[in-house]
Amino acid sequence: MKVYIDGQFLDEANAKVSVFDHGLLYGDGVFEGIRMYHNRVFKLREHIERLYWSAKAILLEIPMTQEEMIQATIETCRQNNLRDGYIRLLVTRGKGTLGLDPRRCPKPSVVIIAANLQMYPAELYQKGMAIVTVPTTRNLVNSVNPAIKSLNYLNNILAKIEANNAGVEEAIMLNSDGFVAECTGDNVFIIQKGRLMTPPLSAGALYGITRNTVLDCARAAGIPTSEPLMTRYDVYTADEMFLTGTAAEMIPVVKVDGRVIGNGQVGPLTLQLLAAFRETTKTAGEIIFA
Repeated sequence: MKVYIDGQFLDEANAKVSVFDHGLLYGDGVFEGIRMYHNRVFKLREHIERLYWSAKAILLEIPMTQEEMIQATIETCRQNNLRDGYIRLLVTRGKGTLGLDPRRCPKPSVVIIAANLQMYPAELYQKGMAIVTVPTTRNLVNSVNPAIKSLNYLNNILAKIEANNAGVEEAIMLNSDGFVAECTGDNVFIIQKGRLMTPPLSAGALYGITRNTVLDCARAAGIPTSEPLMTRYDVYTADEMFLTGTAAEMIPVVKVDGRVIGNGQVGPLTLQLLAAFRETTKTAGEIIFA
């Protein structure tokens, strides 16, 4: 495997950052997860735009233009001869001191990894998964805003641990007001009486690229959509449910906190949207190998 670090492609064994990097010491940095499908980097420009938004929010100046970042990402896929897979793109504050002050970090560091990934067991995409609600509250928007894809993911990891302890793969996180925010790494969708609903960004939901793609697919198919505040009651009484994320794609949910969703099987609108999403992956994105 070849890993891009600050303009160089290094073998995996030699791909290293300093122990004084603030990304390692303090989670001081931002990242993106991006998918490759059918020789295309899916929605690459949207992901890069979101990366730069995250960096701007934490006053991190990325030492490359967006176009340079796009080309470096595509070249990383080429270096690894990948046409399908997963990309992890990180920008750290860079090497500094043991103190907190980001002014001690003169040069941010860019890392791009392209590899293969299977987010959940394959059978769950066919049969649907069971999930739970966990006690860990989603970050407040006025603390570490969930809209920022920062390297500090401890809030999500704590919720993932609670999911693991409950014997499931994923967990719903509520915000401080008790409304559904998102899962540990995925956006939440429910379908009720033919209407597709997902929590608003203001509830603590990530500005998801896959989330937006599925909403676009629904509108194109004439499926009504809305973004209301949602409680667990809305989830429990839904006809269908699924999660979306770059790594997870679209995965159905058939049970939440012991409550069966709908009839306990993957629903027809979920299957329709999944088919539409997969069609979109064939044409939306930057070509890797011409």
